[in-house]
Amino acid sequence: MLATVQMGGGLVDYAAAAGQARLEVPPTDVNHYTNAQLDDYHQEPAEGGQVKRTPWLKRTRFANGPPLRMSLRARASHAAPLGTLGFGFWNEPFTVTGAVFGSPSVAWFFYASPPSDMALVPGVPGHGWKAATLNMGRWPGLLVAPAALAAIGLAKVPGLGRPVLDLARRFTRAHEALLDDVALDAWHTYALDWRRDVAVFTVDGVERLRAPAPPRGPLGFVLWIDNQYAVASLEGRFGFGVVPVPETQWLEVVALRIEAG
Repeated sequence: MLATVQMGGGLVDYAAAAGQARLEVPPTDVNHYTNAQLDDYHQEPAEGGQVKRTPWLKRTRFANGPPLRMSLRARASHAAPLGTLGFGFWNEPFTVTGAVFGSPSVAWFFYASPPSDMALVPGVPGHGWKAATLNMGRWPGLLVAPAALAAIGLAKVPGLGRPVLDLARRFTRAHEALLDDVALDAWHTYALDWRRDVAVFTVDGVERLRAPAPPRGPLGFVLWIDNQYAVASLEGRFGFGVVPVPETQWLEVVALRIEAG
């Protein structure tokens, strides 16, 4: 069962039986964060078949790992929406304010608009519509968090940004493929086959990324649209924030399926 997360005016309309959802972000100014999200880690079963909210600090009960297949059809309201959106699997290592609480791992379809600039793979832009994996291994969060925060601090020292980021990338298994020919505002069929040794991403049945050494999990499923941005640039710039949204933006999905095996 998926939980709805609605923040700052974000709206979620979800029909579980049909695998269908519409996630909406209303017009929002630069002072507010807005998120519309479905995920499988914000709730847990309670007695009697009821569902209760999962406290943030207990949100480690991620249920997904290889072998697994995710498929859906999706379209967005705009060809180039503002903020971020996507669907797939991650371990929610960051807070909205940018604090780091764990070792980030993802396998997902991900979009970010400028000013986002997350340069993880040489030759791939730091924003845009992508298929991506990121595997930071199994370093404990209490070790990774101070190290990441220290790296952010060092990267802000003039002349140290690029060397610090280059060193960080040596320990990061990241793979990305830009989907700049896939129109976000048109219906497309997306699929992710997540295996222990490889993650294969397809769009309309055509393979777009074959990523070796994907994360082993467990990870949480997430489907969202928001007005956030993040920067971790080659020049050593770091930052998080929100962008204003002048008109309503939405993400629609149908035929959402997550199947083990």
